[in-house]
Amino acid sequence: MATFLLEVGTEELPAGFVASAIEQWRSRIPASLAEQFLTPTAISVYGTPRRLAVVIEGLPDRQLDRVEEAKGPSVQAAFKDGQPTKAAEGFARSRGVSIDKFEIRKTDKGEFIFVKQTLPGRPTPEILIELVPEWIFGLEGKRFMRWGDGDQRFSRPVRWLVTLWDQKVLPLTLVNGAEICVSDRLSQGHRILHPDPVSIPNAAAYVATLGQAYVEVDPAQRRQTILTQARQVAHEVGGIASIDPGLLEEVVNLVEYPTAVVGKFDPDFLTVPAEVLVMEMESHQRYFPVFKAEISKSSTAESSTAESSTAENSTELLPYFITISNGDPAKSPIIAEGNGRVIRARLSDGRYFFDLDRKHTLESYLPRLETVTFQEDLGSVRQKIERVVQIAGHVADQLQVSAADRTQILRAALLCKADLVTQMVGEFPELQGVMGEKYARSSGEPEAVAIAIMEHYLPKGAGDRLPQTLAGQVVGIADRLDTLVGIFSVGMVPTGSSDPFALRRAANAIINIAWAADLPLNLELLVEEVIADYSTGMIKDPAALRDQLRDFFLQRIRTLLQDERQIDYDLVNAALGENDPEYTERALRAVLDVRDRALFLQAIRTNKTLDAIYDTVNRSTRLAKQGDLETSLLDPTALVDPSLFEKSSERAFYDALVKLVPQTQQAQAERNYQTLLDALTQVVPVVSQFFDGADSVMIMAEDVAVRRNRLNLLGLLRNHARVLADFGAIVKG
Repeated sequence: MATFLLEVGTEELPAGFVASAIEQWRSRIPASLAEQFLTPTAISVYGTPRRLAVVIEGLPDRQLDRVEEAKGPSVQAAFKDGQPTKAAEGFARSRGVSIDKFEIRKTDKGEFIFVKQTLPGRPTPEILIELVPEWIFGLEGKRFMRWGDGDQRFSRPVRWLVTLWDQKVLPLTLVNGAEICVSDRLSQGHRILHPDPVSIPNAAAYVATLGQAYVEVDPAQRRQTILTQARQVAHEVGGIASIDPGLLEEVVNLVEYPTAVVGKFDPDFLTVPAEVLVMEMESHQRYFPVFKAEISKSSTAESSTAESSTAENSTELLPYFITISNGDPAKSPIIAEGNGRVIRARLSDGRYFFDLDRKHTLESYLPRLETVTFQEDLGSVRQKIERVVQIAGHVADQLQVSAADRTQILRAALLCKADLVTQMVGEFPELQGVMGEKYARSSGEPEAVAIAIMEHYLPKGAGDRLPQTLAGQVVGIADRLDTLVGIFSVGMVPTGSSDPFALRRAANAIINIAWAADLPLNLELLVEEVIADYSTGMIKDPAALRDQLRDFFLQRIRTLLQDERQIDYDLVNAALGENDPEYTERALRAVLDVRDRALFLQAIRTNKTLDAIYDTVNRSTRLAKQGDLETSLLDPTALVDPSLFEKSSERAFYDALVKLVPQTQQAQAERNYQTLLDALTQVVPVVSQFFDGADSVMIMAEDVAVRRNRLNLLGLLRNHARVLADFGAIVKG
């Protein structure tokens, strides 16, 4: 078995392309080899800013010989008067055999010509020489370029090529106009620390050889080095490194030999909000900030290490930063000093914007929102704010908040977008809301208003934290409802993966906020109120828009229950109903109720208590379809005539239903469905006697009145069970 090395040397590659190319090769190269009947024992893909490489271990010297069988034309088409036809001759040529190699076999469709061939395996190096150009130029990415006078396109110009089959160079030439790149065993080491070419003795020695030339080709190892060194240098200045996962992945592919260097900036800059300083460091300079406080929440980058965290979970920023150098470690003090001068200029800009913005109250920025377009057909952001204030009032009314809370909610709604026209947010749009909170405080706004301005943007994505204050929750819901109704009204409905206004995320946020905070929202009513609030003529067909939004919210509720709450699909169908308007309206009128019912169904399926009522309720539901009882009715006293009872089981069933009414009503009012389950469980034996006991009855009696009476008994049991779910949608496990 042999080892093959391919290294493609380039000019400096974008960090994003390096990560993407590695992932592409990890999926494409194994598939490409499999198509050639080659199965290596291991494939390792590497990448740095100056190279992409793959080491393939355990390759055979050649493909195995294989037997192929090909079916040709029918005998009738292949021979005429005992002589081969053109069809036979063409098939023989295509398979490279003579006609005397034909085999005639009977099939279901008659006799056909077959050819069985033993194909000798090709040498593996020969196959690799053909595959390598496909691997290189089959990579996809943004903003590919041409270079020289050739037509080849790649992320950056290709400058060298290494192709080793164990210790042997495989001859390969890449031609790009007048430029010719010929494969060799010569690679390049670190641009500064090892500027001379590097000769790789054999494919298996690739990683070690480049390591001696100060190039760590493995991104995972560079990542670990950065994390370890960042923790160490931060500790040396009494702090903890705040490492954003996205920034870490970018920095990993900006360096070949990482060295963490800690620099310092003037402590006077700490008067600027930490979020601004962190944004300056991370976005402009690719630095990691350093915090003093112990951080409780780890990021996804390295959850087991304290240095991996987001700045928002820390309390005190220190006047230090960490840059990952790709230079000479011995020059770290000089590197730190130079980067310190650069960050000083950046932080000065941030301080200037902060001081300039605070010369005005947050409310004074509202008129400028007239110049900012929300959406062409929906007017300016200032007009949006007017609608958000009105919607926030509707939500506050539904929640029956206190007068003091209502005042804070409406104030926060009025100011929630004012920071969009400040200098700071103009420079760093990511700080919208964050700066609004800061400027609200400096303008003397109530603390609840300031926090709500920041929180109304939450959650910013899946898994993000949710607003914790009532004002933040209400304003966040109002803002998103306005966006949903407005964008839907102009026909920009999400389709497939296209959702430019993030409407799915907005609807998810509304539902998740309500669920997390136990806000008893009536979405059906809110949507109708928002549609009615829009200016006359802006919405051409309010009824159609309402139906669109109703379906959209139901789809989001279904997705959240299945994907985030891990509720079985059939139980979600049972809670939401399948094409059942009654359940549809109920789900939107009471978003907490649909959540509680779905979670309860999953719980009783898991603990098996669902089984106790499933068969009886389902049997009753199926038979009740023979009747015409409305599904909303629960009280048997006006629907069932005891004088028509012929068996004692009917009376027992009736009495059980009478007793069940207050229990069901209590369960629904309190959303305590265990009460309903317990009550239904007690009814099951009674219904079993009605169906199959010694005193059982014939449901479909000849007497129409008796039959109707009995079907009503079953329909009432179905209706009580429907308060929990549509049992017909539940799949029995």
